Amino acid sequence: MRKMTTPRMKVLYLPMTQLDPRWQQEVISAVGPHHDLRIYDPTAPLEPQFADVDVVLDTGGTVGTRQMVDAATRVRLWQILGTGLDHFDMDYWRSKGVPVANCPGPMSAIALAEHALMFILMLYRGFPASQQTLQSGGFGNPLGRELPGQVLCVVGFGASAQELAMRAHALGMRVIGTDLREISPAEAMRWGAERIVPPAELDSLLPEADVVSLHLHLTDETRHTLDARRIALMKRGSFIVNVARGALVDEGAMVAAITSGHVGGAGLDVFSEEPVPLDSPLLTTPGIIATPHVSGGTDGTARRRAAGGAENIDRIARGLPPRYRVDQ
Repeated sequence: MRKMTTPRMKVLYLPMTQLDPRWQQEVISAVGPHHDLRIYDPTAPLEPQFADVDVVLDTGGTVGTRQMVDAATRVRLWQILGTGLDHFDMDYWRSKGVPVANCPGPMSAIALAEHALMFILMLYRGFPASQQTLQSGGFGNPLGRELPGQVLCVVGFGASAQELAMRAHALGMRVIGTDLREISPAEAMRWGAERIVPPAELDSLLPEADVVSLHLHLTDETRHTLDARRIALMKRGSFIVNVARGALVDEGAMVAAITSGHVGGAGLDVFSEEPVPLDSPLLTTPGIIATPHVSGGTDGTARRRAAGGAENIDRIARGLPPRYRVDQ
């Protein structure tokens, strides 16, 4: 509950113009009635817009620049309305002494899990081939597969993987996976997973998995978690699903494995290069279903992220530390 005595903060929102306007509407609804909210205007001089700002709301952490944080001499919090930090210039913000917070995985977990499950269902029902059949005037092919008894391996067992595990288990899939954190059998079972093992044991899981779904942050250590060697360990005909970060997979090795028939196909919402070049094999290879980095884009995610940002603005106003600080 907001206290009536909470001081009003001067807040500047950095929108991404290519996003659905409802993202901005949720920010306005959550923050506008309680604080002095302004929307950044890229056509106006930069410095005056940042000079007296207490909190900056940066959509996805992709809009802010060094020039902006240099101009924000009074800023007390740079709030990223997103989860991933691989595209954010954290070292520079640290050098400026500006606190940075994000919106952690649980705020987008349902959206990512639903999107991953959509990919799994489309791959199992042969959606790419069925579209080719339909567009060529054919009818009735291919023969789909059912989910009960199929093995889903989640790589990373954070919030989105847990939500996916619960849904996949409800549809009859067996769920296994890896995580850096020690996951007890009881915790794994609460989400419908049979076992979650340390990352070093991933190689032993891949040969039994029918679907491998990635749920990791992108770091130097996680880049190409699924490389050519590990893709070769996967069961023939199995599928790859990625709604996390494109570079978690060696995309060239994945395309080669799909082309050869070793991997049955892939559902991809993220790519190493975004936007994806129109001639990329990730868009033209039969067996790959692609969406343009929209898995987190739901009404629920927008609402929860706006509320998370609003909560942190209130905390700053009351002299409390922000939640989910990521620069320390």
